[in-house]
Amino acid sequence: MTGPHPIRVLLVEDHALFRRAVARLLVTEPDFEIVGEAGSGPEAVQQATTVRPDVILMDLRLPGMDGLEATRRIKAILPDARIVILTASDADDTLFEAIRSGAQGYLLKEVDAETFFRTVRAVARGEAYLPGPQAAKVLSEFARSGGQDPRDSPRPRLSPREEEVLGLVVQGKSNKEIAATISVAENTVKNYLKNILEKLRLENRVQAATYALQTGLFPKPPEQNS
Repeated sequence: MTGPHPIRVLLVEDHALFRRAVARLLVTEPDFEIVGEAGSGPEAVQQATTVRPDVILMDLRLPGMDGLEATRRIKAILPDARIVILTASDADDTLFEAIRSGAQGYLLKEVDAETFFRTVRAVARGEAYLPGPQAAKVLSEFARSGGQDPRDSPRPRLSPREEEVLGLVVQGKSNKEIAATISVAENTVKNYLKNILEKLRLENRVQAATYALQTGLFPKPPEQNS
């Protein structure tokens, strides 16, 4: 095979009809490959550790073990696993807990195909991605949710450029968009983000944006209507 390898996807969904529909959608694009399917939480954990996919599409409501617990167990075994929650539920508390559990993004099942592909590709590249008008709401609400207040701890020192990049992350911009905004290469943006996450001791850009909102480093983005 020539060129970059396809994005290897594990589908986790207990409704076989919907799972088949997502699989058929993915295979219409040449850069995706379905490497496994699971219909329960325990099966998702087993499949993830066996096939080690690039991206896991995880439903929340699963028999045997829900998607949140499956996400936590997979991340405990495979810390670098990239997981996108795919759900019919827009319940804020569940979605925020999914992000805390280590998911890099989420999608509602009603999402359009373009946003679906964009999100999976972004997560495969290592970006945590919250697409669409829900992004500002999720960041804002997640920043107000429980847990230790980072304002009670000394703030790590970020360089002016790192603060600029973090501000663009808060706005929901992708690596490519950030690179265009500050006129640098996309790999340079990745390096800035790596440094930011290391300094803040966080796992992904969603958590970094949440930190920035909680500490008041940047104002909350305006709410958008769905």
